[in-house]
Formats: sequence, C-alpha cells, structure tokens
Amino acid sequence: MIAALGLVVVGFVLMEPLTWAAHRYVMHGRGWVLHRSHHVPHEGRLEANDGFPVIFAAVVGGAMAVGFNVDGWGWLVPLAIGVTMYGAVYALVHDGYIHRRFPMLRGRRALDVLADAHAVHHRTGGEPFGMLAPFVPRADRRRPAPPDATSSRSNPAPAVTLGG
Repeated sequence: MIAALGLVVVGFVLMEPLTWAAHRYVMHGRGWVLHRSHHVPHEGRLEANDGFPVIFAAVVGGAMAVGFNVDGWGWLVPLAIGVTMYGAVYALVHDGYIHRRFPMLRGRRALDVLADAHAVHHRTGGEPFGMLAPFVPRADRRRPAPPDATSSRSNPAPAVTLGG
C-alpha cells in the first residue's frame, strides 16, 4: 500500500519535468503543427492543440491496461494514477484558470503567479515550458509585452489571444 502511494506521488511529481520536456521539444518542435493553434487567436472552443491531451491520455490508458492485465506490470497502475492526477490538475490550472475555458474557475487570484508565468511564455515563445512549477528566466520576468498582448488576469477572453 505504501509503495503504491509512493508510485502515485512519483507519477505526479515526475510529470512536471516530463511536461516541460514535451512542451519544449515536442510541442515547440515537430508538434508545432498542432501546438501553434494554442499561440494564435482562433474561433471556437476547440483548437488543434487539444489533440495533445487525447494522445497523452491514450498512452496513460495503455499503461493502465498493461498494468491491470500483464503479470509483473501492476506497478504501472499507481504510476498512471499519479500521471492522471497531474493531468487533471494541469487541465484545471492551464485550460480552466489561465485560458478561462471553464467559467467556474474565473476570478480565482490564488493561481495568478502561474497565469503570469504562462503569459511570459506566450509573449516570448520561450521559457517557462513547465506549468505547475514554472521557471521564468530573470531576463524574461520584466520583458515588456508587445502592444497587442494583455495580461491573462485582466483579459476576460481566452488567454490564447496573448499571441506568441
């Protein structure tokens, strides 16, 4: 039981550096064809970038299926639960709060530091690539926004209008 809980925690914690790497090297690399939609204004509620969570969920679902059905691979189940928990928190923070896709999360100031860090990413196209523990390089902290960019806190529209 303790080992399983430990694997849940490991799955959750390791997702931040894995998310950073996927965002930096996949989404801003070969996956830009999908991720670009997240950095430009668009019509409608869905964007091509929404394909990434579907892909990631399929991988985690596959890991759970293996963990449940293949002898010796049961450790994948609690690990995948931790990854799934991270994904849920990520969706609430990133899609729900920062990009205002879930109206019930509007007006929550406790997450503004994350929203501000993500706004830096949209302004510069660079760091921070992480989400729940974003690292904003000192040079980017005070970099002014382009004239058409707005703060994610003051922008009532989805923050994807920040540009990039």
